[in-house]
Amino acid sequence: MRSHISFSEMKIWDECPYKHKLVYKDKIKQFLGNEYTAFGTAIHHVCEQAVVNDKVDMHAEFNIKFLEELKLLTEKKVELKKDLVSDMRVQGKNLLKYILPALKTNFSNFEVVSVEEELFLPMNDTNIKFKGFIDLVIKTDDGKYHVIDWKTCSWGWDSKKKADRIISYQITLYKKFFALKHNIDPKNIETHFALLKRTAKSNNVEIFRVTSGPKKTDNAFNLLNKAVYNISRNNHVKNRLSCTSGYGCEFYKTVHCR
Repeated sequence: MRSHISFSEMKIWDECPYKHKLVYKDKIKQFLGNEYTAFGTAIHHVCEQAVVNDKVDMHAEFNIKFLEELKLLTEKKVELKKDLVSDMRVQGKNLLKYILPALKTNFSNFEVVSVEEELFLPMNDTNIKFKGFIDLVIKTDDGKYHVIDWKTCSWGWDSKKKADRIISYQITLYKKFFALKHNIDPKNIETHFALLKRTAKSNNVEIFRVTSGPKKTDNAFNLLNKAVYNISRNNHVKNRLSCTSGYGCEFYKTVHCR
């Protein structure tokens, strides 16, 4: 009997129920990470440290964490591109200096409520819980709470990605369960993505608001329930449309999925 579900699990199920089976039931992992995931993890780590201590040496923290992540990849026999890693060290140093000023510009006076806050709450009347971690929650002088999720990227997101249904469901669900956890009226919570742009020449940190009203919340929660229902009944139909869409499925044309 399953105990919980995360947004990441729901997202994979929505892409392809059979892929979900391979990853979560069969425990098959094709993608072991790369330079980009190492960079993102390191930047997230620095953000977590810096928002609660503006005296932290952001550059040093980034270098240490980035090196740790690269070492883990090497141990997994992941081949790394030395030129890309070298570029990322410089890009990370440049990006870091814009993060705290961007928060202060977008929200002026605020207090940090939580960093990497864990959510582990019942979905409804079942024993299954929703699990997640909110990157950052702040509270502004007007009494509003702001749920913020850091997203590292190269140059930014286009309008299509910013409006992507599934991507917005992540922070919408975080808002729903944060409100339940603390008994806060959802009307007093706003949601934002903070794009941390690795290669941008300007606007290196873009914080934009994501709509997360009652209709979107219902749609996101309904999809979450649909995923749990089908997963619990071992419904693992292949979604052939997802095989080559986007970056493509890592299991496409492998021994695991023909």
